[in-house]
Amino acid sequence: MTHMRAPAKINLSLVVGPVRPDGKHQVATVLQALDLCDDIELAPAETLAVEGFPEDTIVHDALVRLAAVAGVAPSWRVRIEKRIPVAAGLGGGSSDAATALTLANATLPTAFSDDELQTLAAGVGADVPFFLQAGTQLGTGDGSDLSPLDLPTDYVALLVTPDGADKESTAAMYHRFDERQGAGGFEERRSRLLHTLEQVTEARDLAKLPGNDLASSPVARDLEALGAFRADVTGAGPVVYGLFGKSEIAEQAASVLREVAGTWLVHPLERS
Repeated sequence: MTHMRAPAKINLSLVVGPVRPDGKHQVATVLQALDLCDDIELAPAETLAVEGFPEDTIVHDALVRLAAVAGVAPSWRVRIEKRIPVAAGLGGGSSDAATALTLANATLPTAFSDDELQTLAAGVGADVPFFLQAGTQLGTGDGSDLSPLDLPTDYVALLVTPDGADKESTAAMYHRFDERQGAGGFEERRSRLLHTLEQVTEARDLAKLPGNDLASSPVARDLEALGAFRADVTGAGPVVYGLFGKSEIAEQAASVLREVAGTWLVHPLERS
């Protein structure tokens, strides 16, 4: 049996544009992996089985796709130990799928190359390719066209899920985005994102990045009032993150919010 950790992510910026011909939205997003991780174990088996997280579909589908492309039977047993909050905008399912693909690929008679695995992962979900190498990356196109970024990581992130927060489906959020014609000015916002990335020299400069076009939350203002130099919703939410320059300030903010929200203190991960 082999084992790997599957990290969460936050979107340090999420600029959303119009619908593409394939039905997906054009995006430009800055993805940052975190040290909040699920554990994935994989071993050869007679049939495909995914254990430990009954709600899983994406790991199962990813391994079926891998086996079909490789021309082998999907003969693996996977166990998922969840730590990343589910349906929270943190990419836990996509990360689990990417990690399972990596482990299963290593068992094939002829493993796929990194580029081949990236292409296969993009067919599973737009966020899945990011987690094959994680770190800090710029995602464009539908989010699966990736370029590594060299951004500061000397900060602490506080993740917050307000008690009672409902998770609206990502599809519904994109539908509302289209209804309000949110794609207007996309090229300008994307250009501003790319220009801002060139100017980042220290962690606090991340506050200048464009925010999340899909979702917002008053909790972001609460985090800023508690000392975060940047706060925003990650992905389609509902998790809100705050970035802090000092651990003690982040810990104080967590202690204030802990009675009314789920909180996690985490750190950014370098590219694997």
